[in-house]
Amino acid sequence: MVQLANILLFVIIALAPRSVESNVAVLGSPAAEPALAIIVNQSNPVENFSYEDLRKIFLGERSHWPNGRRITLVMLDASQPERKVVLREIYGMSEKDFNNHFIQGVFSGEVFVSPKTLANSADVIKFVFNVPGAIGYVLASEVDSSVKVLRVDGRLPDDKDYRFRLAARPGN
Repeated sequence: MVQLANILLFVIIALAPRSVESNVAVLGSPAAEPALAIIVNQSNPVENFSYEDLRKIFLGERSHWPNGRRITLVMLDASQPERKVVLREIYGMSEKDFNNHFIQGVFSGEVFVSPKTLANSADVIKFVFNVPGAIGYVLASEVDSSVKVLRVDGRLPDDKDYRFRLAARPGN
């Protein structure tokens, strides 16, 4: 009877729907921390960006895509954990430093693009879908086919060495 129960448990686990982004993999082994996906409009011809190019976009130092379309940066609200990852991994700034960067940058003319802030991931996806020059970020598990995920330094959120994860990096 115990053997039959173990077989049934194995079959249930093996056939249960699951996503790559789930926190617990089959048979209880921990999966990688949830990753952020950098998303753009499907019509954007860019497929891959270097980390440095991505950072320039997020810092507002770059105003147009290679095809000439104006960049519209979308950030999640300050209360969202995904924003903390972006501040840490892309900006290398605190929330206060981030705000000061854009206030001073716009005033001095050094920053070309100020981010638009939205409340949640569904709003970010909808905005990026509707605005051809938009770029934003959401949890990789929330991405749907209405937007395109950018590779950063050739890596996607499912890749082992992808850098944008919710967990803090060692030393942070």
